[in-house]
Amino acid sequence: MILVTGGLGFIGSHTVVALLEQGYEVVIIDNLSNSSLAVLDGITKITGVKPHFEQLDLRNKPAVHYFFEKHKNIEGVIHFAASKAVGESVKNPLLYYENNIGTLVYLLQEMTRHGLSNLIFSSSCTVYGQAATLPITEEAPIQKALSPYGNTKQISEAILKDTVNAYPAFKAIALRYFNPIGAHPSALIGELPRGTPQNLIPYITQTAIGKREELAVFGSDYDTSDGTAVRDYIHVIDLAEAHIVALARLLAAKNKSNLEFFNIGTGTGSSVLEVIHAFERVNKLKVNYKIAPKRPGDVTAAYADTTLANNELGWQSRLSLEDALRDAWHWEQKLAE
Repeated sequence: MILVTGGLGFIGSHTVVALLEQGYEVVIIDNLSNSSLAVLDGITKITGVKPHFEQLDLRNKPAVHYFFEKHKNIEGVIHFAASKAVGESVKNPLLYYENNIGTLVYLLQEMTRHGLSNLIFSSSCTVYGQAATLPITEEAPIQKALSPYGNTKQISEAILKDTVNAYPAFKAIALRYFNPIGAHPSALIGELPRGTPQNLIPYITQTAIGKREELAVFGSDYDTSDGTAVRDYIHVIDLAEAHIVALARLLAAKNKSNLEFFNIGTGTGSSVLEVIHAFERVNKLKVNYKIAPKRPGDVTAAYADTTLANNELGWQSRLSLEDALRDAWHWEQKLAE
């Protein structure tokens, strides 16, 4: 059985679908703070399998302990459960430190107590800060984090390093995501932000469908081709597949060290304006947007060198930016029905 924490969230739900399609038995933990039980129905409709689900907050240490006492057949853990918005982390850093670091510690305590190995950790390209060289390789220096969110990912990676040193049987892979976007092609699951979206694509889709009056483009004087920030946008389906191959690597003991790091992106950077115009072109509509001040914590540009993931994991992104923007729009339309 594979435990997926945060398994009803955006990336978690798509990874659960991929796991079930590969024949894994899955148990999901989610506290529903940024997700919905309806996602469980979507997963079930797509796969024909209803995964095990427990509503549980990983900040509740006794509840985490009880869960692992009850579930003795866990072979691997994919840990998504975390708060994830850069801007929100600047405004509410203590929530991020509690939710992202405390929960990882409780999870690792139970895994090591029960002799469990094989952890896939949901990390982030924010650990690199503003990298000096692009594209970013796994060897890039870890710069000072520009946000509490980024700092929680850096601290979490340090915790994992200390854990594998202290417990030689423990194995982990940290996947450093770039910018996940899109939705399942069925439009049965997708990104479900609570309140005002913190990420670009749901803000675009909500503006396009009329939920929002206009889209704010944060900053127009970055040192980029058009002055807007550049990111590496990867389809969530491709990202989910990276978790499957990383898990298989651990389960087959193919890992080359007890803690490995892989960049998961497309290798291509796209500016905010390029993404907006691509969305308009693919979906044949216009998006009302305005230029707004820069946000604290945002870097100028970040896109991945994925050579290591390509060569070691045998993984590479298959779907295009246009595919992701089309799927994201279909998902937004489905929500409006």
